[in-house]
Amino acid sequence: MLFWILVAALTAALAVILLYPLLRGAKAADNIRAGEAAVYRDQLRELDRDLNGGLVTPEEADYARAEIGRRLIAVSADEPEQTPKPARHHRFTEAFVLLVLPVLGLCLYLTTGRPDLPSQPLEARLENPGNDVAVLIAKAERHLAEKPDDGKGWDVLAPIYFRTMRVNDAQLAYRNAIRLLGPSPVRLDGLAETLMAVSDGVVTEEARQVLEQSLTLEPDNPRARFYIALSMEQAGLPNEARQAFEALAKQSPSDAPWLPLVNQHIAMNGGAPAGTDPAAPGANPAAPGANPATPGNPTQQDVAAAENMSAGDRQLMIRGMVESLDAKLSEDPNNFEGWIRLVRSYAVLNDKDRAAGALKRGLAAFPPPGEQGRQLLALARELGIATEGATQ
Repeated sequence: MLFWILVAALTAALAVILLYPLLRGAKAADNIRAGEAAVYRDQLRELDRDLNGGLVTPEEADYARAEIGRRLIAVSADEPEQTPKPARHHRFTEAFVLLVLPVLGLCLYLTTGRPDLPSQPLEARLENPGNDVAVLIAKAERHLAEKPDDGKGWDVLAPIYFRTMRVNDAQLAYRNAIRLLGPSPVRLDGLAETLMAVSDGVVTEEARQVLEQSLTLEPDNPRARFYIALSMEQAGLPNEARQAFEALAKQSPSDAPWLPLVNQHIAMNGGAPAGTDPAAPGANPAAPGANPATPGNPTQQDVAAAENMSAGDRQLMIRGMVESLDAKLSEDPNNFEGWIRLVRSYAVLNDKDRAAGALKRGLAAFPPPGEQGRQLLALARELGIATEGATQ
């Protein structure tokens, strides 16, 4: 009984709080009109004093008195007509506050808030997690806590950890899966990517060793070959990196989704992207991902000119190509591969500020909830580009 008395008191208090501004509105309107009338009367008295003091002429006083009198009459005439309006205007709102809100609150309490309703403990939610990723992860973690030697459980949980950016947990899960189920290219590549995520996109020595182990199991693994070439690039070995990227481009199918990115690295390391010039080293005429017409890719004339350039001139040429790509993406932002190339190009040129700016503009065109936006964020983490504020 005490509970319902307390509920009634709180409901009444809330209704008073909500109704007070509405009820005060009519009184406030009356006070405003009364205040205006008082001001006009003070003006009439002030006008009389000015006339007696010779500050205004009788003609000016008559004109001013007529104008003030007109305004005073208008305020006084409006007062009886406007006084009831606020009450009529808020009648529905007052009824809603007094009747509907308490009824809605009572219905909501009876359906979801009663103390006699059955609880929903974690056990029940784990049995029926639905599409709740957090509950699914909790269910898997609970299972692995009871059975830590379940290699399949670690194998399933590791990539989920990685996608939800729990990289330290992902690293542990990949190691457990490899220990219990044995190494495989997928597990080793996943562990290497996790190690790179922990090191802000740097291919560490441990990650390189894991990738080389992956290549012993699958020599044509493009994922591992790409990251090993990237490690050469990060180590300041452009020639070795270019050769590794060119070899990857040659082995890749013509419609490989990673081929445009590989071509970008070839260009950044002083080479000609596959498919730009049949006579160029590492060329692959069948690779459409390196179409010279694509924004940012060098033309055949660029490739021919670059062959006779010094390293410094070639670097200037590459920077000009990157800036040209930037300008074209500003005009046509719906080019996902172009944003990937632009962000990576600025990072390779060690221009992290422009890389971060390109990332933010790319995410504006391809927001993170989509697959392409997530790829841009993953690339930023790989390259060590700050992502704070990039999605705003």
